Amino acid sequence: MKTVLITLILFFSAPSIFAQFYNKDGGFAHTFSIVARDSATGELAVGVQSHWFSVGTAVSWGEAGVGVVATQSFVNKSYGIKGLNLMKAGKTAPEALQELLTADEGREVRQVAMIDASGHVHSFTGKNCIDHAGSIVGKNYAVQSNMMLTDNVNTAMAKAFEGSAGKPLAERVLLSLQAAQSAGGDIRGKQSAAILVVAGKAEGQPWNERLIDLRVDDHEAPLQEMDRLLRLFRAYGHMDKGDLAVEKNDMNLAMKEYKTAMNMFPQNLEMQYWTAITLANNNSITEAAALLQKIYKKDANWRELTKRLPKVNLLTVSEAGLKELLK
Repeated sequence: MKTVLITLILFFSAPSIFAQFYNKDGGFAHTFSIVARDSATGELAVGVQSHWFSVGTAVSWGEAGVGVVATQSFVNKSYGIKGLNLMKAGKTAPEALQELLTADEGREVRQVAMIDASGHVHSFTGKNCIDHAGSIVGKNYAVQSNMMLTDNVNTAMAKAFEGSAGKPLAERVLLSLQAAQSAGGDIRGKQSAAILVVAGKAEGQPWNERLIDLRVDDHEAPLQEMDRLLRLFRAYGHMDKGDLAVEKNDMNLAMKEYKTAMNMFPQNLEMQYWTAITLANNNSITEAAALLQKIYKKDANWRELTKRLPKVNLLTVSEAGLKELLK
């Protein structure tokens, strides 16, 4: 009885750090991540994978013209917002991170990395993070991991990032994450991933400054799915350029962009459809009709949509042309 009483006293009088371990506002994100900056474009990115549901909602934070943050292990989410606010107020990433760590009694179970818009970067791994745990800080990037199967993860991530110079930042981040998984990854396996890219300079248009925000919340192969989503994102970028070309009545450019997107994802009906509509608007009715017939067979709702387009001038063909497209 005396032993039980002593145990209870010790437990309830322990430092508040125990509460921080299991704080519902935080959670466990034992994982690997990268924060990085593209020296050519100024873009900033954070990428992460973990055996934890929806890891991107806890780990990755960023703001255009300010910086990005990865907060993991026994997560303290406030590092995301507070870190960005400190950098926005003029602190460098190392200064901001040190200020947050100094104020955090649970710092030894944290793993955090930050990089600011000027490329100052820092990563911290608490001494009570679970092995294998650690980080590598390089020029314009930092990689960090905890609870890894092997101690080769950080080296693999750093090598992949450094060796992919010249590629778009999001693709470099993905290559780094893939290298981490190939080196063993999370000892528990894999479940979710996220990639966030923000502009290097704020232009007063925050709705346009979160350049990429992709999340795979629950998947048996999250990085494979992330690869597909990133390629799909690029394809829809061509669709957007095609739409803009249509607005400017540059049908040749519109066709080029739509076809590029369609070739990237040939089974995507949306991309096939707008390629067909642009063909029709470019007086290639027979070619457009042939493509539309294949689409209608897969989903008849696209035929109904075709009927509605002339009313808003998105389909500018003669009555005979419209009948040809609808038959």
